[in-house]
Amino acid sequence: MIPEVKTEPAPWPVHVALIFVQISFAAFYVVSKRVLSSVDPLVVAGLRILIATPVLLVFARIHNRSLPARSDLPLFAIMGFLGIFANQALYIIGIDHTTATSAGVLMPAIPVFTVAIAAMSGVEAISWRKIVGIASCITGAWSMLDLSSLSFDGGASFGNLLILLNGLSYALFLVLQRRILGRYPPLTVIAWSFVFGSLFVSFVSLPSMIRADYQSIPAGAMAGLGYMIVVATILNYFLNTWAVSRSSTSLVASYIMLQPVASAVLAGLFLGETIGIRESAGTLFILAGLAVVSRNGEKKTRQTTAGSMVRK
Repeated sequence: MIPEVKTEPAPWPVHVALIFVQISFAAFYVVSKRVLSSVDPLVVAGLRILIATPVLLVFARIHNRSLPARSDLPLFAIMGFLGIFANQALYIIGIDHTTATSAGVLMPAIPVFTVAIAAMSGVEAISWRKIVGIASCITGAWSMLDLSSLSFDGGASFGNLLILLNGLSYALFLVLQRRILGRYPPLTVIAWSFVFGSLFVSFVSLPSMIRADYQSIPAGAMAGLGYMIVVATILNYFLNTWAVSRSSTSLVASYIMLQPVASAVLAGLFLGETIGIRESAGTLFILAGLAVVSRNGEKKTRQTTAGSMVRK
């Protein structure tokens, strides 16, 4: 029997932060299409990480003044590999071999993987409320997609596998963050994850970055690249880590299901697309699921050592 865990709901700033993250990530997919039409994907990935890393390190040093213990460096290296390098590489290669619809159908694997890994590793307890909430989010996300476009033809199966591995790597990243956030402030955790992630990214992207003709990049693409670095990378990665430290990995992962809703709203506002019954019903299912998972949010453990290092 799965125990019902009575826990304290996440504070409202966490929900505001996670809503912002998903809206800006929804816009990220639109912006990235324009950028990637003018810039090599490996150059984009390299610039995102190599510019974001020193910025995050400077802010972490100014606000937290804490450095990871030598014994924790292997864990930061694993988080950098999973959450920064593998998360990007698997998605970029996977989406190139499959369809956007297939990727959208497989996206709900992230909260499922997260809950399963968190439960098996003892990081968070599982409950019926959490399961029902995530199932509602998945139902809502799938109802907003044309499942008939799910493809397994040609190399699509390989692409679908990479998208699933992308979800698994991000789920592992979230759970590992939860373990270490009791010892370090969120800004330190994400900054040092980027330090190690940048090493892996540099190894793959540096040759393309050296060959790139930056003067030929259009102004619009440069502006989009700036958005991808400042908002979709520096700000969003920090906000997600901060949210994990004040709620639960399952809540943060479940909010990913809000991306189809944000995409539909943005398409209606800026592209004139109509929001129909399918989109409306899907939105209701997702919001209901998030409400259920939120009420099941893990009670935040107050760590005095980490808390004393955080400066607001």
